[in-house]
Amino acid sequence: MKSRGLSVSALFFIGLVITLVAFFMIYLVINFENLNEGNGEVPYASITVKEEPEEETEVEESPLIPDEVVKYSSTEWTTNGGDYYNRRYSMLNQITTENIGDLKPTWVSSLGGSGAEGKYSGEATPIVVDGIMYIATGANDVFAIDAKTGEQLWVYNPDIPQEMDTVCCGWTTRGVAVGDGKVFVGLLDARLIALDQKTGEVLWETTVAEWEEGYTITSSPLFYNGKVYTGVAGGEYGIRGRVMAYDADLGFEVWRFYTIPGPGDINGDTWPADSDAWLTGGGPVWNTPSVDPELGYIYFATGNTAPDLDGSNREGDNLYANSVVAVNAENGQYVWHFQEVHHDIWDMDPANPVVLYDVEMDGKMRKGLGQAGKTGWVYLLDRADGTPLVGIEEKPVPQDERQKTAATQPFPVGDAFVPQVVTEEDVKNDLSSDFTGEIGGIFTPFWDVPITLKPGPTGGANWPPSAYNPDTEYFYVLGNDTYMSFERSELEEFKEGDQYFGSIFGPILDAPVRGTVTAIDVKTNKIAWQQKWDTQAYSGVLTTKGNLVFVGHNDGRLIAYDAKTGDQVWEYMMDAGANAPSVTYEIEGEQYISIYAAGNALAGSKHGDKIYTFKLGGDLPEGQVIKFPAKSTKPAEKPTEGDTVSANPDKGITVYDANCLACHGNQGANGHNGPNLQNSEVAVSRDDVIARIEEGGTSMPSFKDTLTAEEIEAVAAYVVDVISPMGE
Repeated sequence: MKSRGLSVSALFFIGLVITLVAFFMIYLVINFENLNEGNGEVPYASITVKEEPEEETEVEESPLIPDEVVKYSSTEWTTNGGDYYNRRYSMLNQITTENIGDLKPTWVSSLGGSGAEGKYSGEATPIVVDGIMYIATGANDVFAIDAKTGEQLWVYNPDIPQEMDTVCCGWTTRGVAVGDGKVFVGLLDARLIALDQKTGEVLWETTVAEWEEGYTITSSPLFYNGKVYTGVAGGEYGIRGRVMAYDADLGFEVWRFYTIPGPGDINGDTWPADSDAWLTGGGPVWNTPSVDPELGYIYFATGNTAPDLDGSNREGDNLYANSVVAVNAENGQYVWHFQEVHHDIWDMDPANPVVLYDVEMDGKMRKGLGQAGKTGWVYLLDRADGTPLVGIEEKPVPQDERQKTAATQPFPVGDAFVPQVVTEEDVKNDLSSDFTGEIGGIFTPFWDVPITLKPGPTGGANWPPSAYNPDTEYFYVLGNDTYMSFERSELEEFKEGDQYFGSIFGPILDAPVRGTVTAIDVKTNKIAWQQKWDTQAYSGVLTTKGNLVFVGHNDGRLIAYDAKTGDQVWEYMMDAGANAPSVTYEIEGEQYISIYAAGNALAGSKHGDKIYTFKLGGDLPEGQVIKFPAKSTKPAEKPTEGDTVSANPDKGITVYDANCLACHGNQGANGHNGPNLQNSEVAVSRDDVIARIEEGGTSMPSFKDTLTAEEIEAVAAYVVDVISPMGE
């Protein structure tokens, strides 16, 4: 008779299945709890995962997970900041102040015209891993290049909606992250992408936020310990800022930290209790976080409040805007913050990356942190708890009750690296003879009377990364000395996807713009040396054990200084603005220096599409360039002689948005480097505007060779007939 019971093997199999299911459910519960840690819930995110290819290509895992002590960069450049501390310092010392005269190009590669148009800015830091360089252009195209020869290996071209009208400061990206066999890319339309490191094929894609709501991503992601971290930009559009961690394998969101706390959150009481101003409070994150693996924290700086320049409806300090913030890297929980500007009404948000360093002070090794602000100060803190390493004093500041100004502001002990006040002598020397406006300095409030201040939104330190050299114990920062006019306008009702400023601001027409390259002693916060330029300093810093500091110049020069003295020791002229940080790496015993020279919309520098790479004894023949295949775009046709050129304001909007919006702002107002075109006090003719477009100005490039005659006529018609209230 046949037994109707289950066999021992069948029972074992069933038990095994039940055990596996139980373990899987426990895994889901644990990860669900992780998803809801931090200061905000994790909503649904759209994720597309590409199926694995039939034949997998083995990729050696890059040495990106550090020991407890983060090592300095050496043969490779594995993260945006060179190491997890964002120090942008390399141990390589083959190139020194003594032999740098022999530093010459070894290869130059043209990236097929990607990012060379007027609306783009080339700000990306190359990543170099296993002899391969990964670089992203202002158009968000990603290239893999042989770091020794400059030959293209693969390219990824994202489909970015060209109708995007929520980009604050020019179309750009600051680079990619590499790890776990993948290249991670934050796209301008607020998507996060993982590419196969060997082939460039898309492995997964996650929608971080909706660009139509004002969200963008301009920063390079951070890969660390199996996660990819990114923040969102868009503070000028009334977003609620956030930093998120994603699973590097599958792309799902692990945790989220809101940079603007809500009611009931820690420090949520720094926003009005009787309104929902916190929902549109701003707090963008412009740059890549740094990491302390020993403490388990990541650090980032948060941007401006919203409405940007009107504090009348958001009484309080408005945390965590304008702050350095530390959160737990594993779960996103808040650890500490330090706010650099309370209740900001001047757009003086810290856009510079946070740099970590270790230094001996008073006989004790300290875990330091440095962040360079738009205020013109470097804030030096203990990264364990956020307390000042060098004194920072809260001092009373001028008040305006209509703006709900903060009673005090933090004043770091030490030196400012740019001027912080407009003086009568400045008016006499720098401004036009008919200037009659009011003047002031840092933290001077404004309302309905125009006032000219320093440093302002384009002053102090902007996004270009700073660096720290342990040999000199200097913090190297690029600064800008600019004049900015503020005047309150009627606060418009918030509308999703529209600019949300609350006031009018803009640079003074034809006033000089100056830059500084400064070495700050981190033990005293005082200037060790400083170079002054007659234009913006707008690229970022690289420093090396060879006692060198490399910075780019708007005119196309890559410049090297002695790290200890600040003396210039070398320069090389390229064919476009050098507005991105350079990097260094080693292949087969030779040290290389590379920089992406592509120009910048906000810097007003000449655009291009090339990577220049140098080594000692480089023997590249002058003018020899490796040309990558061009993208399939139809170039604008130049009119032949005798053709009639018509002025079309409607077409002018398109040309304006592509070439002028980043500097002059939406409809001519609240740009970041160009004057307010709506506030023209004299009538302007089309001929005047055409001449300006063709010839350029103080910080404005000439568009004579980049726009057709028809396009110049169209944008001039748009400026005169639509934007300027006094146009003819």
